[in-house]
Amino acid sequence: MDTVVDIQVVTGTGENVETGNEERNPQASEQQQLHQINRAFHAFRQVEQACSRFSPESELMKASRQIGEPVQISSFLFEPLKLALHMAQLTSGVFDPTVGKRLEQHGFNRHYLTRQYMNSSVVESADYRDIILDEVHQTMTLLKPLVIDLGAVAKGFAIDLAAHELQRFAGFVVNAGGDLYAGGRDEHGEPWKIGIQHPVNRNEVICTLELSNAAICTSGGYERRSATTEGVHHLIHPVTGHSPKEWVSSSIIAPYAMMADIFSTAVMLLSKEEGQQLIQQANVQSILITPDIELVREGVH
Repeated sequence: MDTVVDIQVVTGTGENVETGNEERNPQASEQQQLHQINRAFHAFRQVEQACSRFSPESELMKASRQIGEPVQISSFLFEPLKLALHMAQLTSGVFDPTVGKRLEQHGFNRHYLTRQYMNSSVVESADYRDIILDEVHQTMTLLKPLVIDLGAVAKGFAIDLAAHELQRFAGFVVNAGGDLYAGGRDEHGEPWKIGIQHPVNRNEVICTLELSNAAICTSGGYERRSATTEGVHHLIHPVTGHSPKEWVSSSIIAPYAMMADIFSTAVMLLSKEEGQQLIQQANVQSILITPDIELVREGVH
């Protein structure tokens, strides 16, 4: 996922360490504690192996080679894809998980570890309506060759799975490159204090908020820019092929990380009015930053 994953856990006695700690159960052994933390980290590996478009051996890429036939897929792929298609319907295709080919065309097709390029042979146009999911049999059918990108949901999904593994701790934070879920309370018994990065001055925090049993995910055009196309970053409108400029940053606070993750991306792609309307309809909180570095808050005090 091209990100550093950091997990902090808190015991009921007020301790806070990054590598493991006692669970709420005082009889729990250190081995059990480390087992739960390892399971949380493993969730990220499982989701990446299922959802990556950068590895030809991922479940997504293998399933995408079969056109016109239903392919049974695991829950690690089915669930994020299902949410991505739902958001595509909500936004009438402005958010579209089949944007992968456009991302490739702008140079976003290099594996962060191997440095190898993924170049698909897809030539015909396709959109989210060319993906059919069968919830009863948990299958995916592609009506056309296409490139699916789940970058707006996979990390959030992995964070949620990891958070589920850590529920027995008094408090915890799963932080994947600034997208995170904060469970319980910190070592002082207070809500976790979370800072949002300044979009221009990267070493600064532009604002701080308190979270407990909630997620916050941020999308912005300042982290990953195209090396081949001027003015284009990794958030691309699927129809125009351009990157939006309404906001430089969109942070969404929601009950689950996958929800916060996908809404933060959708808001960046929509017009200013449509994005704010989507936030209100979903009843989530947001901190949006304009190109003039003005903060626009919705439901956040």
